[in-house]
Amino acid sequence: MLNYRQLHYFWVVAKTGSIVRACDQLNLTPQTISGQISLLEQTLGVDLFQRVGRQLELTEAGRLALPYAEQMFQLGNELEAMLRAQPDEQQILFRVGVADVVPKSIVYRLIAPTMELQEPMRISCREDKLERLLADLAIQRLDLVISDSPMPSHLDIKGYSQKLGECGISFFATPELAQRYGKDFPASMQGAPLLIPGQETVVRSRLMRWFADQNVQPRIVGEFDDSALMKAFGKSGSGIFVAPSVIADEVQAQYGVELLGQTDAVTESFYAISVERKVKHPGIIAITESARHKLFTDTV
Repeated sequence: MLNYRQLHYFWVVAKTGSIVRACDQLNLTPQTISGQISLLEQTLGVDLFQRVGRQLELTEAGRLALPYAEQMFQLGNELEAMLRAQPDEQQILFRVGVADVVPKSIVYRLIAPTMELQEPMRISCREDKLERLLADLAIQRLDLVISDSPMPSHLDIKGYSQKLGECGISFFATPELAQRYGKDFPASMQGAPLLIPGQETVVRSRLMRWFADQNVQPRIVGEFDDSALMKAFGKSGSGIFVAPSVIADEVQAQYGVELLGQTDAVTESFYAISVERKVKHPGIIAITESARHKLFTDTV
């Protein structure tokens, strides 16, 4: 069985960069720390550190182990803080994973209702690729994953998808580009500079099919997995960009751009994925109810 005290010594040495600095932090002798880390390496059957000159560096196994140790002690600190809290001060921890292709404005609007609950709640929000988030959901490191697609059928992970809603997409541009390409939409998009979502987004393929149906071929000048970065380029005048119509007013106000046009023939959908078929967590309930009754007008 893994010795967590030994793992903690490894973690402190890795974070401080030397046994000497770890001794100062842990108030232990170098012999004690070195001996305990050696026992840990014997238990695991791998070397976690190697000496390069006078420096102590992580081996490949050490680099793989470090983020796991980081998460374990972070969770331990959170557990201690929660248990030490007075009963009337205890918070419900709500761990949300967000697929990196979901627009940040949508994420905020989805999660914001949880801040208004009567139960004190602390939100831990992490952004990553969908498959990595679902792996953490499966081992209960996350309570919920927000994505632009339901649970992929090819993954051997138990999870349930709830559709939060869907909306059409809108096209935005700086006033200069809007004056040039804003008339006779969407025909005016022929040859127009376009910033599009990246290959991993669901809306990307739908958007390209729609252009083909309209017999319109814009000039793609940039592809972005990060929707906020795409909007930043759009704000600078690099090209026309798209965003969910439900946040059209916010996009115009925040980025100083104009609305060229919109279509409901191309839709973006958003899902809440959890391990429970019957949701009990108050944070998930708040998100699903608010999304369906306030944020999105059409849900399936």
